[in-house]
Amino acid sequence: MASIGEHFKPKINTAKSNPGAVFQGNNYRITVLTERLVRLELSKDGLFCDTSTLLVKNRRFPVPNFKVEQDEKYLVITTKYFNLQYMKNKPFLGPAYAPDSNLKVALNNTDKMWYYGHPEARNFKTTGISLDDFKNDKIRLDKGLYSTDGFALLDDTGGLKIDEEGYVNKDESERIDIYLFMYKRDFGLCLKDYFELTGYPPLIPRYALGIWWNRDRIYSFNDTKSIVQTFNKYQIPLSVLLLSEFWHIKDPQDYNLYKTGYSFNLNLFPKPSEFVKYMHDRGVKIGLNIDPAEGVRKEEICYTSFTDGQNIPAGQTIPFNAFDKNFISLYVTKIMNPLIKLGIDVFWIDYKKDLSSLQALNYYHVTNYKGTNTLRPLILSRNSLVSPHLYPIHYSGETIVGWDTLKYLPYYNSLAANKGISWWSHDVGGFKDGIEDSELYIRYVQFSTFSPIFRFSAKRGVYYKREPWAWDVKTYTIAREYCWLRQRLIPYLYTEAYNYSKNGVPLIQPLYYNYPEIIDEPDYKNEYYFGRELFVAPIRKPMDSIMNRSVERIFLPKGTWYDFKTGKKFIGNKKYVVFYKDEDYPVFAKAGSIIPLTNLSSNRNDTSVPTSMELNVFPGESNVYKLYEDDGTTTLYENGYYIITAIDYNYLQNNYTLIIHPIEGKTAIIPALRNYKVRFRNTRAADNVTLYINGDVANLKYDAYEEDKDFIVDIKDVDTTKQLTINCKGKDIEINAVRIINEDINSIINDLKITTKLKEQISSIIFSELDIKLKRIEIKKLKGLDRRFTKMFIKLLEYIAEI
Repeated sequence: MASIGEHFKPKINTAKSNPGAVFQGNNYRITVLTERLVRLELSKDGLFCDTSTLLVKNRRFPVPNFKVEQDEKYLVITTKYFNLQYMKNKPFLGPAYAPDSNLKVALNNTDKMWYYGHPEARNFKTTGISLDDFKNDKIRLDKGLYSTDGFALLDDTGGLKIDEEGYVNKDESERIDIYLFMYKRDFGLCLKDYFELTGYPPLIPRYALGIWWNRDRIYSFNDTKSIVQTFNKYQIPLSVLLLSEFWHIKDPQDYNLYKTGYSFNLNLFPKPSEFVKYMHDRGVKIGLNIDPAEGVRKEEICYTSFTDGQNIPAGQTIPFNAFDKNFISLYVTKIMNPLIKLGIDVFWIDYKKDLSSLQALNYYHVTNYKGTNTLRPLILSRNSLVSPHLYPIHYSGETIVGWDTLKYLPYYNSLAANKGISWWSHDVGGFKDGIEDSELYIRYVQFSTFSPIFRFSAKRGVYYKREPWAWDVKTYTIAREYCWLRQRLIPYLYTEAYNYSKNGVPLIQPLYYNYPEIIDEPDYKNEYYFGRELFVAPIRKPMDSIMNRSVERIFLPKGTWYDFKTGKKFIGNKKYVVFYKDEDYPVFAKAGSIIPLTNLSSNRNDTSVPTSMELNVFPGESNVYKLYEDDGTTTLYENGYYIITAIDYNYLQNNYTLIIHPIEGKTAIIPALRNYKVRFRNTRAADNVTLYINGDVANLKYDAYEEDKDFIVDIKDVDTTKQLTINCKGKDIEINAVRIINEDINSIINDLKITTKLKEQISSIIFSELDIKLKRIEIKKLKGLDRRFTKMFIKLLEYIAEI
């Protein structure tokens, strides 16, 4: 049997718990891993698992603080968070025996009690396997870790094991192996324990945060050249090109016959290495669709490797078996490794047959890619449910085109955080069926701009329009604007990706973490935090056709917030009714936010560390943002090859300072000189601007000017190894642009196709001192106003009454 490779072998045995935290009898074992986490095992034969599983990689926690009382019959363990009581060597009895179960765990200083088989009715759930064929919220969700009960169970009973060679094996033993998190309201600490137990999320490559493209079409090398050239022509950035199943060898008589293949179809790609080089030279990474369900056919280059020494009839297809060591060793060395050597960047694991094989596939692909070169592994796969955060990126499957799907996606993305997941990828616009609609497309593009992954995709067919330029000029222009914004956001997104990988803080977190009551309010439960600085209230329904606006009810958290696009100011901990045109989207930056953006270069596909940046700085509070950068693709950052730059905003209303300086890592990671365009939002021109380098007044080229209610200081050729300080002084610098609903209503009136005289009459009524009832009466009295508009203004007055 061929070796799977040294890189699969566990390097350090951390799977066995510290003996000082273990309490064991003939048939049970209880391990206190942290003050919030306890492992509970029951085995008829007294054999327990001390090896790694696909779920659990580390049980070697430091012994936490706890008290223990025990005798021959009873065991009582108490930590800061819980009190565990167990009648030794008795079975873990289920709900029928509660509250007199042989095993029960009380949450300290609450009335909450966990027992084996607890239904966990207050568990908020998390994302499931995929959203294939999703319709009307009918989707099976997985159990998450977030619960208003303050506890959650993670079950590793029967979990797949990893042996000393690195192979995945099924567990046939009869035993219970569960992990109980008792965290009260400290969900952040619960996630920390979870990541320590299962492994922290990997840092995804920088290019993954750009724009992906896939169509279920038969592409040739020339076709892919045309794709890149057309994206460039229409100024749409492109980071990843995904090829569906038609890249590989097919039956020449019927390209739809075989879904499985591992070798390039040379009729379409005569020289695969040239194809790879062409794409890489233009900043485009390559992903290949792989579904090994049909095994290995005789047409494959590697076929004889699978049949050598085997008693297999000539030409017979070798069946796929994720748990056959010989098959897997050949799959790794003869199928995966040649594609990695060729330079394939992303493996799209499109396996749907059984969940355990998908779990094994994800593990083998990620582990092998990382072990064979310094590049970071990246797969696109359906959620295997076991330690899913270790196998980004998650593919939501073939979703249905329509508002019902888009309506559900923000909530679905938020659910992911309940099990520490960040990287979900959905088809922009939906994958199949439905009706192609420009408004739906625009809202999908905007939502995807503020989603973990931005991926255009659609089923084969002439009339699926995913290309922004395939639409009318207005739709194309808006889509292009948001594609640019997505590409520009990469410095912010990559820093947040690092925070997720390093500290276990998901990119998207739901509003209900801070406001649990929101979960029952359909207008607000879909809102989410997007990294540390931004907050999104996604548009999920069509606009009012008469008003020509999306009417959105939003709730903003405590504090002061600014519309990210317009800069309008909102006071937090309040509900609002807001009106949005096609080109606008509800994204907010909190007071003091610092949002680092890249300035797009001539090569819009470029996702590398930028030489020119724009820093958006919002007024109101002091703040420090720590910008993280590395080479974006290799694992060298693990050896210290990265740089963290502090952007320190010291805010006073009429005297503020921004300090940019490296604080950690190696400065050579980023360009020696960088241009900074600092955009102080909602700020008038300062009377005095002074620049300092390392504390001394600097002689740097810069421009200072006002633009769209912002004050800009544009500085060239800043030495990135030194500290840059920008001090601005003046009187009444901050523009207090508080959002007023009258401005929204006046904009709606202005856009209506009615006579100017009627507009003036309507305005005099709407903005008068009359009470709402009298305003309704006066609107109804207006002569010449179409009934549709009368109803619209009555509705507008209802919105005003809500405020």
